[in-house]
Amino acid sequence: MPEIAYQQFIFCQIPLACSSRLPHNSPMTQYLSFLDLSFWLTAGAIAGLLVLSGFFSGSETALTAASRGKLRSQADKGHKGAQRAIEITEDNERLIGSVLLGNNMVNILATSLATALFTRLFGENGVAMATLIMTLLVLIFAEVLPKTYAIINAEKAAAKVARPISYIVIVFAPVVTFVRFIVRAMLSLFGVETDPDSRFLAIKDEIAGAIALGHVEGSVEKEDRDRLLGALDLGERMVEEIMLHRSQIEMIDVDLPPSEILQKCLDSSHTRLPLYKGEQENIIGVLHAKDLLRATHAHQIAAKADGNDENIFADFNVADVAMKPYFVPETTSLDDQMRQFLRRHTHFALVIDEYGALRGLITLEDILEEIVGEITDEFDTSEASPIKSETGDWIVDGAMTIRDFNRSTDCNLPDEEANTMAGLVIHESQMIPIVGQVFSFHGYRFEVCEREGNRLSCIKIRPLVDL
Repeated sequence: MPEIAYQQFIFCQIPLACSSRLPHNSPMTQYLSFLDLSFWLTAGAIAGLLVLSGFFSGSETALTAASRGKLRSQADKGHKGAQRAIEITEDNERLIGSVLLGNNMVNILATSLATALFTRLFGENGVAMATLIMTLLVLIFAEVLPKTYAIINAEKAAAKVARPISYIVIVFAPVVTFVRFIVRAMLSLFGVETDPDSRFLAIKDEIAGAIALGHVEGSVEKEDRDRLLGALDLGERMVEEIMLHRSQIEMIDVDLPPSEILQKCLDSSHTRLPLYKGEQENIIGVLHAKDLLRATHAHQIAAKADGNDENIFADFNVADVAMKPYFVPETTSLDDQMRQFLRRHTHFALVIDEYGALRGLITLEDILEEIVGEITDEFDTSEASPIKSETGDWIVDGAMTIRDFNRSTDCNLPDEEANTMAGLVIHESQMIPIVGQVFSFHGYRFEVCEREGNRLSCIKIRPLVDL
């Protein structure tokens, strides 16, 4: 056997018990003593630090990914962990700062120990080996594995880690506060404003985004999406956006003979009709058909009792039957207006502008239709829906609201500057178009088909991508 191989064989066969007989400074003594104590202590410390790193990584993911709505539901049922998770996530900046501080500390310490360990074992090559091995260990056991579990069981994991993380947040509070001060100072140099109490997304935006995403993925039906988003939008939309314009309001002149007023009420499909005196801007009351019928019936009975059967409406005053008109400004939000309707126990309001001029009217039914869609009964005429032609064009009434068109066709035309389809064409073209004019904007082609006076009564629309 060659001499070198023989020496290596003898070296490997020496039992650990014999190491005490070797010289104290011999390489074998240092190697064996290192494997006996230092190696296993360092390896155990690295393993423990990897576990802590996985805990911090999983906790961060769980607490940020957990649904606050689900946690609140669990907390209301008496789950203390869920309640604690809600409390510590109130200040996300402090929470994330504390978790990241702890995670970086244990990762750096584990990497340093691994570098020292592998350097003593393999010399200069130990640095590269430590980098490679620790990268794999941290990636698998301290990042991917705990974070995957935390995402799958976000609320459950958040409730479990809430207590220990709350203690860590308290311990690291001074350091995190100092770091936050430095970070905000640096961001302010670049003109970035930071508000510790603000959230990245409002609650309504989060809900709306979740509903829209559910519809795209197929878990939420279009009708359900429209109803839910309609309810969320009530606070953002104004009365003027859905009111019935004054040109379409049925009104009655109070100076007409009572019999003629009664006939107009009977001929109308509406239950409530505004009464005006002199000019239509001068609304003096709102006549309810049932109140008028009751009053005329009582007056008729009284007239017969007095023997006056020839002209029972001789001294009948319609204005005495009418209700006091209820006026609301056009800038009132739909949410506030619905609350006012419920509080006042009325369903009918006249809309005025900042100068007090009549703009239109709105009812509780109009607001409810923004949530549930068009409501019709046996006396209503259903509003025309977009008609799909054989060429793929939509033919719509110019008075149709942009919101209703978007709902019917799943389009996304903007309604910030105009409420109706005709208003959108006039706004974008900056003119009152003539029949046959064609415009292209917002990814669609608009053609004016009919015009009545200055009103665009019929518009043809199709996507530009189909052209």
